Amino acid sequence: MSDTSDSTHNVDTEQWRTELQEKRAEKNEFFASHPQSPVPPEERDEFEALEYFDPDPEYRVTASAEVHDDPEVVLMDTTTGREMRYLRVATLEFDLERTDEELEDVSTSLAAYQLESPNQEPYFIPFRDKTTGQQTYEGGRYMELSADRDLETGDELVVDFNLAYTPFCAFSETYDCPLPPKENWLDVTVPAGERFE
Repeated sequence: MSDTSDSTHNVDTEQWRTELQEKRAEKNEFFASHPQSPVPPEERDEFEALEYFDPDPEYRVTASAEVHDDPEVVLMDTTTGREMRYLRVATLEFDLERTDEELEDVSTSLAAYQLESPNQEPYFIPFRDKTTGQQTYEGGRYMELSADRDLETGDELVVDFNLAYTPFCAFSETYDCPLPPKENWLDVTVPAGERFE
C-alpha cells in the first residue's frame, strides 16, 4: 500500500507541499487544454484554474484499516438517477481536528469501496462533510488510494484530504458520478483539497 508507513509527523512538510502544488498545476493544465478535460471545449478558453483550500498537513491523517473479508454490495445513487454497484471492502478509522467550537479531535471513519471487478482497482472513497454544498461541490468529493498489495486489518495508511477532488460531473452534465452513501457523510468540516463554489 502506498504511503502506509508515512504520517503527518514524519513527512517532509516542505517537500510534501511542493509536490502537492506541482500536482495541482498539472491538473490545471489538463483541465485547460487536454482533449479529455471535463471542462466543455467552448468553456476552456475562459478556464483559469481550479480552486483549492490552502495545503494543510493537519488533514493528512493516519488511518487504521478494518478489512471486510466478505464485502457487502453497496448501491450508490448517481447524479443521473442511476445506481452503481460497489463492494465495501474496508473501513478506515482516524482522528480529525475540529475547526468549530468543539476543539477536541473527533474519531471518525470512512468506508473504502471497489468495483466488482477482477482487476486491482484503487480504493474509492467518496465523502461529504460540512463544506459540501457551500465551499465544495454539492455532490460530494472523492479520494482514491492505490494499493501495491491487499490491505489487511490493522494496517495503517495515510489518508490525505488535501488530495480530495471534485467529480467530473460538476463541470459537465455528460458525466454520471456516484454520490457518497450516508455512511461516508462526515459531521466535521474538512477545509482541504478542491473547492467548488
